[in-house]
Amino acid sequence: MTGKKVLIFAGTTEGRMLADRLADSGADVMARTSTEYGRSLIRKAKASSERLGDDGIIKLIRSGYGTVVDATHPYAVNITRKIKDACDSEGAEYIRLLRPEGADPDGCLTFPDIDSAVSFLNGTEGNILVTTGSKELEKYTRIDGYADRVTARVLSLPDVAAKCAELGFRGKNLICMQGPYSEELNLALLRQTGASYIVTKDSGPEGGFEEKLEAAGAAGAKVILIGRPPEEGESMDYGEVLELLEGRLGIGRIKRRITAVGMGMSHMQMTKEASEAVRTADVVIGAKRMLEIPEAAGKPKYREYEADKILDYLRSRTEYRNTVVLFSGDVGFFSGAKALREKVDRDEFDIRMIPGISSPVHLCSRLGIPWNDIRMISAHGREANIVGHACRNGKVFALLEGKEGAERMLAQLTEYGMDHTEVAIGSNLGSADETVLRGHPSELTGHIPEGLSCALILNPSPEHHGTGIPDSEFVRGEAPMTKSEVRAIAMSKLRIQEDSVVYDIGAGTGSVSIECALAAPDGAVYAVERDDAAADLIEKNKKAFRTPNLEIIRGYAPDALDGLPAPTHAFIGGTSGRLREILTSIFERSPHARVCVTAITLETVSEMTECARSMDLEDDTVCINVSRSRLIGGYHMMTANNPIYISIMTRRRA
Repeated sequence: MTGKKVLIFAGTTEGRMLADRLADSGADVMARTSTEYGRSLIRKAKASSERLGDDGIIKLIRSGYGTVVDATHPYAVNITRKIKDACDSEGAEYIRLLRPEGADPDGCLTFPDIDSAVSFLNGTEGNILVTTGSKELEKYTRIDGYADRVTARVLSLPDVAAKCAELGFRGKNLICMQGPYSEELNLALLRQTGASYIVTKDSGPEGGFEEKLEAAGAAGAKVILIGRPPEEGESMDYGEVLELLEGRLGIGRIKRRITAVGMGMSHMQMTKEASEAVRTADVVIGAKRMLEIPEAAGKPKYREYEADKILDYLRSRTEYRNTVVLFSGDVGFFSGAKALREKVDRDEFDIRMIPGISSPVHLCSRLGIPWNDIRMISAHGREANIVGHACRNGKVFALLEGKEGAERMLAQLTEYGMDHTEVAIGSNLGSADETVLRGHPSELTGHIPEGLSCALILNPSPEHHGTGIPDSEFVRGEAPMTKSEVRAIAMSKLRIQEDSVVYDIGAGTGSVSIECALAAPDGAVYAVERDDAAADLIEKNKKAFRTPNLEIIRGYAPDALDGLPAPTHAFIGGTSGRLREILTSIFERSPHARVCVTAITLETVSEMTECARSMDLEDDTVCINVSRSRLIGGYHMMTANNPIYISIMTRRRA
């Protein structure tokens, strides 16, 4: 006998979710739970927690339920046997929904049943916290001195408490609460009871098993694990049962939902929409501290923040139809929500974003400063040119790598002559330990507290450099320097972007390197120079123009390029006769690089032309003739410089 009506014994999270999922699609579903609390968790399906008599299951099946899903707890052997026998008797289809069994965690002492665990514990010393329920609690009375040694944690039901008291579990040795429990609460109970052992069943993540293991490890308590009883017949997981019944009932598959929630700086800043999303989620995912919020209490949880691992987990746990992933701050501000949104399979999941209060908004509100004109960057887990941005912007906000990142930023601002700026550093924003320090970099150095940090840098006189910086502004010397007019044209043809990676080969005084570093504040420039005196000049110009994103490489190209990241652009001002080798090295590293080569002599021009022809490169060459005025007597005369040849080379596209 099979039919359209489905009876679900929903003693687990998966059972309750299945009932609501099918009912939401219009199926005729009845869910049975063993407690009123379990019934209250079912939102859409018909549900009842009334006790069934000896023939109650049979009567239910006879009322028209041809398909029965047994989603009771893996340890509920007796009720599983009754359900199966009733289905066999009435010819109803029996489906066993069972969460997969996890491998025994390292360090657990595993026993096949409570009797064998009690026998072991009777030969030990130390207090015991029992979390296996009240039905078999009487067995623990066989432990010598159990009334003092054993604390029972059971459901907060009057008849359960009365039964425990009759067995001798009362006062400080009886805890009546509704789970699942957080790691912190488990840890507090282990410490409060002074437990050396915790007895538990493998209830999976939904039942708080992982939280017990973490707490036991922190408390130094040994875990006594009661192994699952063997299952008779075949079972299916949630995804398999759902797919079977959707096909059977003619229900179209509805996409699962992922909601990325920005929490703000703390739980207290969560919006109503965010709180409601967490409260109604099937599972909550995020970093450890985020999963401790009250809205997630009693929810299945998964501790993770990397998008790939989150999606792999959800693919393996198809019972979760409505997932919330928690992110600090706002989901649109340097958030992992971006990677999650980009990588999610839109055929399987719908994804939505709920914003939160970001750290720049929080810090600026504390300071009373508007944030609409702030340049925002992140140095949290990545390299960032804070000095470069602070030079050219009146306000810069930077996410930092904790105390060390804040101290590193202050030292760099001081080193590059920016102690005239004012810096506000916020640490542990939104928490009870929140601090906001404000002053000049040298004043704040050494005073940053531990914890997450961010900074607002205020520059009263930002600098603005265009291309073709006057030659007189550079520290000169005997090294050759590419003149400002040539630099201006070369930079326009190179088309440097803000995040470009540039090689300046034969850098001389570093004038081109400086121009590139200023044009690519989020990129990197590598000035390759063989002459130590010239390299020393580049170091001075680097400090003078405040370009920490410029790195000096002392040596000959192309050998000196080994180990450098692939370039997006390159400027070649000196080759020592090795132009072909240099071009070959650049295009092998980065086939799509854009290379600018300059030449004064006809021999170098000939070499440029031959390389472009034989290497099948596209080249665009111009010749610049620049004359400068100089005063002779009372007249200005034009004096011509040597003509300069500028060639832009790229790989020929197929």
